[in-house]
Amino acid sequence: MGEEIIAVIPARWASSRFPGKPLAMIAGKPMVQWVYERACLAKTISRVIVATDDDRIVAAVQGFGGEVEMTPAELPSGTDRTAWVCRKLECTIVVNVQGDEPLIEPDAVDLVAQTLAGNPAADMATLARRIIDRDDLENPNKARVIIDKYQRALYFSRAAVPFARDVEKAKWIDTFPYYDHIGIYAYRRSFLFTLTELPPSQLEQIEKLEQLRALENGYTIQVGLCPFNPICVDVPDDVRKVEQRMKEMA
Repeated sequence: MGEEIIAVIPARWASSRFPGKPLAMIAGKPMVQWVYERACLAKTISRVIVATDDDRIVAAVQGFGGEVEMTPAELPSGTDRTAWVCRKLECTIVVNVQGDEPLIEPDAVDLVAQTLAGNPAADMATLARRIIDRDDLENPNKARVIIDKYQRALYFSRAAVPFARDVEKAKWIDTFPYYDHIGIYAYRRSFLFTLTELPPSQLEQIEKLEQLRALENGYTIQVGLCPFNPICVDVPDDVRKVEQRMKEMA
């Protein structure tokens, strides 16, 4: 693709619902190792780096031979950790891989990178999956994304949007293509610094969705459509779900 593309995996220790989550053991390995090894399988990525604020995570990553950078503890988000690491690196595109998705598809990493590289007018890219289950449409823990005819994001929301006024709610997903947002991002390196220097926006704070900061400030998010349905580890009970999925995949 003619671009230097790296992946950064933000991994912080403090989590209100699951402290020490990156080192949670899953099928004999810490979660951060699963994420790292999956990201390394992506064909477009030349380098994978874990960005953390904790010595225990540094030691774990070094223990399995991964690359890791210590970042300031006061950084407010994974995006800020990604930007902090990238200030010292030469690259054109940065993929922010969520540190709580131990079964992240390498093809998803490639797709989000290719989506941005193939759309020069876009500032960043992300992924989305067509919703086929009505329960997913109503889940406030997931974000929906509305896209335009050029596959650019118009809006992200925890609500079921758009509101199909003249259609019975049970038939919404048969009437309009609703999409789940898949939380992986690719940024142009220069834009990543711009984004993290912007103050949190109003809609971002209302919806608790950081990507709205880019849209509210007039930047373009290209969306790649995919079939992937990742399992995020938010609480300790999710570890069992991941291990069950691993057994099914074996």
